[in-house]
Amino acid sequence: MAFGRVKGEWMTPKRRFLSALFGGRVDRVPVGNPTSIATLELMELTGCSFPEAHLEPYSIADLAASGYEELGFDTIMPYFSVQIEAPALGCKMNWGDKNQMPDCVTHPFEGPEDITIPMDKYLQTTSIQAILEAIRILRKRYPDVAILGKCMGPWTLAYHGFGVQNFLLMTKIEPEKVHKILKALMPYTIAFAREQVKAGADAISLPDHATGDLVSPKMYREYLPHLHKEISYKIGAPSILHICGNTLNRIEEISSSNWDCFHYDTKTDVEKAKEIINNRMSLIGGINDPWTLLGGTPEDVKKEARRAVQAGVEILAPECAIPTATPNANLKAIVDAAREISGLA
Repeated sequence: MAFGRVKGEWMTPKRRFLSALFGGRVDRVPVGNPTSIATLELMELTGCSFPEAHLEPYSIADLAASGYEELGFDTIMPYFSVQIEAPALGCKMNWGDKNQMPDCVTHPFEGPEDITIPMDKYLQTTSIQAILEAIRILRKRYPDVAILGKCMGPWTLAYHGFGVQNFLLMTKIEPEKVHKILKALMPYTIAFAREQVKAGADAISLPDHATGDLVSPKMYREYLPHLHKEISYKIGAPSILHICGNTLNRIEEISSSNWDCFHYDTKTDVEKAKEIINNRMSLIGGINDPWTLLGGTPEDVKKEARRAVQAGVEILAPECAIPTATPNANLKAIVDAAREISGLA
């Protein structure tokens, strides 16, 4: 059964989330999931598990909806793996199981000239169509809950098409080729995002894994801000950028790229990030995955949530896709904390 409205809440989850996304007033701190919150417990409760919940629309929708129904999140996000677009690029897949996320086992591209997939063929790939249909299902079921779409940015698509190691090597020795690759992949990102908006998504989460651990700030500035500005404009809907790792050394470029919100890793000094952002976008996140959500207690979760809100984070969320063994009780604690912080518990 879905979490009911508690005394003092006067916004629907959709209205609450979107208002905070744009830095507006809310009845309480919203809780969202721009990346996956699928757990083994939720798979057991819903009867929907991986790998079916990567490829079958009703399994995807039912598992995604449990984040609202069972945990009380203000968002539903029906996309659980970074690899959904990989087969559309021609990668052969291992779809894994409920304990193992999918992975592409081949990388078909050698250069930008190989990126020639017709857009209609790309969008008709089974995994992409499954996400679009799941969004349609959820939009009909939950008119008052924020439905989040998700698509990978061109940097992440390049990892799929070329392999992480090969692509990162190219960024060092063949920069002109990399610029062409990213430019060639960008239309696929935009097209998939726009199709999700047509299907009923209220906002788009866009992970682009130029992480603080793999990509220097100089490299980030060279390759991505101008593309991200174009993507955020052409999506035509509220947008959330996600990048893992410590991103403080590129937060100026991120906050100047016209995103409505940034989903940050807790490795980032959020107080310093807020100073640099200077109200140009909102922040979502604040709860560490491995130590707090997977290994901590509900009270540990609440402490982190309070620190994040005190630092000015507009929307509480796990910092990234959570481990599937994460206890549901720790995810529910984020919602409990949001209500306590807002004086509604």
